[in-house]
This record gives sequence, C-alpha cells and structure tokens, in this order.
Amino acid sequence: MNQIQTASRWSVILAFGLVYFFWGSTYLAIDVAVEHIPPAVMCGVRFLIAGTFMLVFCGLRGRRIAYPARQLAQMAAVGVLLLIGGNLTLAYAETHVGSGLAALIVAIIPLWFLILDSLILGHRHVSKQAKTGLALGLIGMVILLWPDLTASSSFGRVQLWACLSLVGGAFSWALGSVLAKKWKSVEVDPFSATAWQMVAAGLGSFLIAGVFHDFPQAVWTMRGTSAVVYLIMCGSWIGYTAYIFILNHASTSKVSTYAYVNPIIAVFLGWLILHERVDRYILAGSAIVIAAVVLVTSAKEELRTNVERLPSMERIAE
Repeated sequence: MNQIQTASRWSVILAFGLVYFFWGSTYLAIDVAVEHIPPAVMCGVRFLIAGTFMLVFCGLRGRRIAYPARQLAQMAAVGVLLLIGGNLTLAYAETHVGSGLAALIVAIIPLWFLILDSLILGHRHVSKQAKTGLALGLIGMVILLWPDLTASSSFGRVQLWACLSLVGGAFSWALGSVLAKKWKSVEVDPFSATAWQMVAAGLGSFLIAGVFHDFPQAVWTMRGTSAVVYLIMCGSWIGYTAYIFILNHASTSKVSTYAYVNPIIAVFLGWLILHERVDRYILAGSAIVIAAVVLVTSAKEELRTNVERLPSMERIAE
C-alpha cells in the first residue's frame, strides 16, 4: 500500500514538473507560431491532431473511448472553455502583446479558481488571506497594464484590449477546470476524456477560422510549423495530459501553482530568444501578481459547515 502511495505521489510530482516546464515554454512557441499562421488555424491543427492521435492511442491500449452523449457533451464543454476560451484567446492576444506579458496576465488564473471553486463547488469559504491575495492581484494587474491604460496611440489601445481578453481567457480556463473537477467520474478515463476535449476544441477552432476566412492567410514556414509541432507534442500531449492528471489527483489550490511558475519561464524565454522588453512596470507588476497568487494558493482552506451548504452542493460533496 505504501509503495502504491509513493508511486502515486511521485507521479503527481512528475506531472507538476511537466506542466511547469512545458507550459512555461508554450507561450514562446505560440508567439512564434502565430507570426504567419492565424491563431484559430494554429489551434485547430494543434488540438485536432493531438486529440485524434490520443484517441487512437487510447483505443489501441484498450482504454474506454465511447461514452454517452451527456458525458461527451461535458467533455466538449470543458474542452471549449479550456482550449478555445483560454488557449485560443491567448494565441490571439499574442499577436499584439509579448509572450512574457501574456503569461504574467494569465497568472491571475488562481484568483478566478478561488472565486469559482467557492461559487460552483461551494464547499469552501474564501479566507481573509485569500481575499487579501485577490485585492493584491488586482493592484498587480493595474501596474502591469498601466502603460497600455495610459497610452494614447491606437496600437496601445489594441494592446490593452488584447490584455483584457487574457483576463477573460483566464476566467474561461478556471471555469473549465472547476467544471472538470465537478463532473469528474470514476467511469471516465482521464486520458480519453482529454482526447475528446482536444477534438472538440480543434473542431471549434476550425469553425472560428472558417467564419473569419483565416485559412487562406496561413503561411506554413519551417519556423511556424516547428512551433506547432512542439505545441502538439509538448503542450498538448505531455503538458495538457499532465494537467488533467493533476486535476484529478491534487486540490484546486495546488493545481493552480503552475500559474506563478509558468510566467517566470515565459518571461525569461521571451527576453532571451525574442528580445521582449522587461521594464519596471513588468518587474513590479509581476512581483505583485506572483505574491498575490502565492497568498491565494497557500491560504488555509476553510470548509463550509453542512448548514451553510446549499442542497445541490451537498449532493455534489456526496
């Protein structure tokens, strides 16, 4: 029994490490990929290829891949919220802002986690420390966005809207993650569920690309294609699968710690490879946002009493 627990613990640690490293580097890969490939086309290719190959792999390994329509709909909803609402939004934003800044804004995900976990799962109070972290995170976001908030040029306004879209994308990602935990079932294989999520996101991305006539605009250079291949293998197959694994084996607060490790990697790689600017606003704002995330994720979880829980939340807890 102890050996099983130890193996499980090391599996979780390995999964965290994979998410920390590979997802930190995907911000750079996305920035490179969308230089000549429209974001919706890039995401469609990435997720549809990754999801289809993963479904085939799961089928060949004897894992369950066929599910009732209700469960498939839930997987599709989670995939759309995570990968279209979160990842496609990020890809669009990176056509206007640097990968490092984008990663720092996305670092507010744990703040959304805290709010949505309390509202949807409904079995935890928001502690004073967590509330302090929320307030500090808002201050950090204002500092990060201050140059764009005060910019008078049209390009500055475009950057501002791109940054604000990342806040919405972070909300979508957190909502999808919380719903994935709420809808978790022992009957569902997490790897095949991940594959269906990616297939749904890939089809949805292609639909968006078709609506906006993005396909003729795609230019498949060696640099862009290599970035997409990296995103498929390291971002989707390895990183996303590891993320779904830890969602099912760790608390929400622990899962969200990747949000203050990834930006550090992303900012460093953006500065080193793409020569992105790192000014005083980014340094100060990122320090405050990361401190806010640490406060939120390290806050002691306070469970609601049975009297305080709503009836629907009691059924979920059971």
